[in-house]
Amino acid sequence: MPRPDAAHDSLLFEPKWDGYRCVAVRDDHGATLWSRQGKELSGYFPELCSAIISAVPPGCVIDGEAVIWSQGRLNFDALQQRLGAGPRTLPGLVMAAPANYVAFDVLAVAGHDARVLPLSDRRALLEELANSWEPPLSLSPTTTDRSVAEQWLEELPHTGIEGLVIKGTNQPYTPGARSWMKLKHRETVDIICGAVIGPIIQPAEVVAGLILDGKLRIVGRSTPLKTKESRELARWLQPPKGEHPWPAIVKGTALDRFNRDKEPVALTLVEPLVVEVSADTAWSGRSFRHPLRILRARPELSPPDVVLPARLHEG
Repeated sequence: MPRPDAAHDSLLFEPKWDGYRCVAVRDDHGATLWSRQGKELSGYFPELCSAIISAVPPGCVIDGEAVIWSQGRLNFDALQQRLGAGPRTLPGLVMAAPANYVAFDVLAVAGHDARVLPLSDRRALLEELANSWEPPLSLSPTTTDRSVAEQWLEELPHTGIEGLVIKGTNQPYTPGARSWMKLKHRETVDIICGAVIGPIIQPAEVVAGLILDGKLRIVGRSTPLKTKESRELARWLQPPKGEHPWPAIVKGTALDRFNRDKEPVALTLVEPLVVEVSADTAWSGRSFRHPLRILRARPELSPPDVVLPARLHEG
């Protein structure tokens, strides 16, 4: 969290949504949704396009996040299913798990470019636009109160909110939002190191596992280990004492299931070891979506005793 005197202008805090960032364009022909990479997402979210046509006047461009709620928690897996669905299966997914659009900025109003305006002015325009909105359209909450933001950071992660996005109220809109600060909520959890990448005496990354459905399954990987971290971990690593549940080579998606272009990865299998890590709230239900930070080995703990944290059960 930045210090109160760390910025020249006042700061605006808002939740970091766990969804698909997309820009909504409303013109005279209808509404379209676009990803940050310029991919059109309109066909995957027909209910959002219909809502935007009904509630947003032509000439507006809005920045926001497409999200899906499931049992009071954001469901990123349901979003992933949308992008993999065909024309026959998509209507069923839309019916079973409708999406919502959470707006947090406006780029144009009534055909006029608003990007050069300070955030405080753009937010006022967005609030006026959203005055009559109803679900599935909503306005992302914001606060300038640091204590409220700290409370959000601590209390909202159980809903799947990843943390906070912090912006200067005097900032114009900049493509890529590099001027925004993202502060993620992190928790300390235990995982099972079932393999490493690199030699056992000098591991480069940890391959994380958890016992799911009675089996040790790969649930993610760590960030690259620093020299000291690698040396400390290597002290506790041993070759497998018996048959290992994992193969020596896995698909890249086994370590990073949200990157389909990963090449096969060679694993150095080890005797399962409990390791304490720092993890953010981005859990898909079967794996961590972001790399884990290694804190320390826990050789005093037994791998079968490592249980899935309660918050991950909720995911």
